[in-house]
Amino acid sequence: MRIRAGVILIEDDQVSLIERFRGGAHYYVFPGGGVDIGETPYEAAIREMEEETGLRVTVKRKLAEIHFGLSYQLYYLVERVSGEYGTGTGEEYTDSDPENPTQGTYVPIWMPLAELPEHENVYPVEIVELVLKSINDGWPDEPVVYVVNLK
Repeated sequence: MRIRAGVILIEDDQVSLIERFRGGAHYYVFPGGGVDIGETPYEAAIREMEEETGLRVTVKRKLAEIHFGLSYQLYYLVERVSGEYGTGTGEEYTDSDPENPTQGTYVPIWMPLAELPEHENVYPVEIVELVLKSINDGWPDEPVVYVVNLK
């Protein structure tokens, strides 16, 4: 089973996303990545955020779990501690070849929350919906669990 830790960072009515161009596709994902051996998903979320955006963060709480077949994803609401956005040094930047369709590009961006519903290519959709609902209604008391049936 593959475990991924994702991060939700909202500042100044904007959400942190990674803009991807890969294999002819253009889409956005929340920062995050695979959990390494010996690492907790919580630790992976912090590490991945720094690698992908250059920001050191602290986890406020776990917001969601998504089960996609053999993939399990955890999403954490975080808060910036330090760092400069856009200075990530993870392998996505240092070892990636933008001309290779299996690798593509990774660009950290801030997307205004007001624009989030206008984009159909922000994934996972369940987290987009959770963010938009929570902005108006407040964050859920307990992590939300989603089970996505793959067709």
